[in-house]
Amino acid sequence: MKQRFTAVVSQEDEWYVAQCLEVDVASQGESEVTALGNLREALELHFEEPRATIVPSVQVLEIEVSGD
Repeated sequence: MKQRFTAVVSQEDEWYVAQCLEVDVASQGESEVTALGNLREALELHFEEPRATIVPSVQVLEIEVSGD
């Protein structure tokens, strides 16, 4: 599914900063085109489903709790 986002690009010294207005994600680059490309990649990673590299282990702990 494709979704549209709005980006604001500003220049800070020699770097261009691209910031998404709808989601708190930003990136930078040495040109406006590079900054926007980096923002696109950052947004794709932001919305990517998390994948565990190691299967999580669920454990049950039983402890003694004092009843003050």
